[in-house]
Amino acid sequence: MARYNYDRLTALDNSFLVLEGPNHLMHVGMTALFEAGPLATKAGGVDIDRIMAYVESRLPLIPRYRQRLAYIPIEQHPVWIDDARFNLHYHVRHARLPAPGDERRLKRMVARIKAQELDRGKPLWEMWIIEGVEGNRFAMVSKVHHCMVDGVSGVDLVTVLLNPKADAAFKAPRPWIPRPAPSSLALLRDEAAARLGAPLQLASRLLREPGRLFEEARDGVSALSETLRATMRQASETPFNQPVGPHRRFDWAITDIGSIKQIREQVGGTLNDVVLTTVSGAVRRFLERRGVKVRDITFRVFVPVSLRTADERGTLGNRVATWAVDLPIAERDPRRRLARVSETTARLKESKMARGSEILTEMAEWTGSGVLRLGTTLASQSLPFNMVVTNVPGPPQPLYMLGARLQHLYPYVPIFVNQGLGIALFSYAGLLHWGFNADWDTLPDLHDFVADIDAAFAELYAAAVQEPATVRRQKTVHGIRANGGAPAEL
Repeated sequence: MARYNYDRLTALDNSFLVLEGPNHLMHVGMTALFEAGPLATKAGGVDIDRIMAYVESRLPLIPRYRQRLAYIPIEQHPVWIDDARFNLHYHVRHARLPAPGDERRLKRMVARIKAQELDRGKPLWEMWIIEGVEGNRFAMVSKVHHCMVDGVSGVDLVTVLLNPKADAAFKAPRPWIPRPAPSSLALLRDEAAARLGAPLQLASRLLREPGRLFEEARDGVSALSETLRATMRQASETPFNQPVGPHRRFDWAITDIGSIKQIREQVGGTLNDVVLTTVSGAVRRFLERRGVKVRDITFRVFVPVSLRTADERGTLGNRVATWAVDLPIAERDPRRRLARVSETTARLKESKMARGSEILTEMAEWTGSGVLRLGTTLASQSLPFNMVVTNVPGPPQPLYMLGARLQHLYPYVPIFVNQGLGIALFSYAGLLHWGFNADWDTLPDLHDFVADIDAAFAELYAAAVQEPATVRRQKTVHGIRANGGAPAEL
């Protein structure tokens, strides 16, 4: 008889399950816009059967997509097991956008899809193929629970379906046989053995290399102390930070990476520094319009930092730590604003904050799900930061799916209990794509904030390069939106 197979979730992966609530769902994803190309049908749609077969043929490269959650008895820690009843037709869904298929209607549909909870009794992902997008295009909207992927591993999943060549050929899907799942008794026995074995492993290492272990412990205490001091400081309450409801708005923008490079050549900083400076300027504009005195505000963003090594690319799960970055929203001058952001991020790179957050997740491995649940509940009741801003590097060259060219890819990051807006960025083919996920009631003026992003970048570009940003129809120049004008109200 074949031996059972399962994978235990890390404490960090489990934390995204624990954090999830009915009004703050913990899935990530993207909205990708394609030229229909060879996937177009005579009826004006897309060849969903071919897409379905292609996705099935690629699933062996991402085995987690055919696994579901099970739980260790007593402790209730989650594990991954093969889903014996896996049905691809449940996960890959087909829809059509109402005429005229403009981007405003697409954003509305994407927001509704993202606001729906994933079924924990099945593999935690969905993919929606939406035809009828204006300009002979279709959209692919993905949802994947954060317990399965982080931003960088999510990019690896995208590359499974995309190809740098416009090649429409693929091998037929192979039959899949799920592996046996463990019994509850087997899960409990394995967990007990792992917990009993850990102290013995620590004692063995202490005998072999006591000096190195002591040094790691000392550095760990220092890193943990630095991280706790940073996260215990409260950010100011702002109009962004209200209890969130069940409905979402989703919007996007595009920035030309060539323009970002020009800014960096003139005044320095990294691409991420330019992003955070742009967000700082947009937040300043937005809050002042809401009547908030920005001089009195401590506005802090939560910035995930990837710990994934080159050897770990292509693996699922989360390998991230975090920075807490205070944004200089009170600074009026965009060049000085960038300088202050660059100073802050340079200091954080030299700090041990990322290592400290990693230690917290390592400690959580041994506290059990109950303590983890209590800790995350208490953390969610405080306000250590105002907003998430995450930036993931993507491929610089054009990509295709079954010969259909990928035009744009807008990422999606979840929002937390009192976080009305989350910002995710993804670079692709010379463009930086912004995705804005917002609570429907907290930000009815999300379109104004997106316009503030464009205006803040144009202001920074003009100050750094000494040249005003220009607008051109149907093109993205210096951060101006791809449709050549102000964003449509959602």
